[in-house]
Order: sequence, then C-alpha cells, then structure tokens
Amino acid sequence: MNKTVLKVGAIVLFLGLASGCATTGLDEVKATANRAAADAAAAASSAEAARAAADRASQAAASAQSTADQALSAATEAQACCEANRESMERMFQKSMSK
Repeated sequence: MNKTVLKVGAIVLFLGLASGCATTGLDEVKATANRAAADAAAAASSAEAARAAADRASQAAASAQSTADQALSAATEAQACCEANRESMERMFQKSMSK
C-alpha cells in the first residue's frame, strides 16, 4: 500500500512539474511570437519608408532628366545659331574679298 501511495505521489509530482514546464514553455513561445510580430511590424514599416524614399528618388531623377533634356535643346539651338552666324560671317568675308 505504501509503495502504491509513493508511486502515485511520484507520478502526481512528475505531472505537476511537467505541466509547470509546459506552462513556462508556452509563455516562452508566446513571448517569442510577440517578438516576431513586433519585428515583422518594424520590417514592414522600414519597407514602407524605403518605398517612399525610392518614389522620391524616382521623381527627382525624372525632374533631373527633364532639366537635362531642356539644356540639350537649348545647347542644340545655340549651336545652330552659332553655325548660322559663322556661315554669314564667311559669306560677308568672301564678298569683301571678291570686291
């Protein structure tokens, strides 16, 4: 009878310890899950900030390209004007030399 009581007591003690460990393990799992959720939220926030920065950079690049295109157009017009002036001066020089 004493042996049975000791065996039952040992089993109850073991189950009590095992359930206590399981509860502690569950708390650790919950804490890990909460940390993972917080990390995921932080990563999503960082990704959104990076996307916004990329959008701003893209807009700045488009603006710079537009400015460069305008500068190229102005330079092309200036070159054409320069060529026209040079040709006109050459014609005037040729006329003055032929007289």
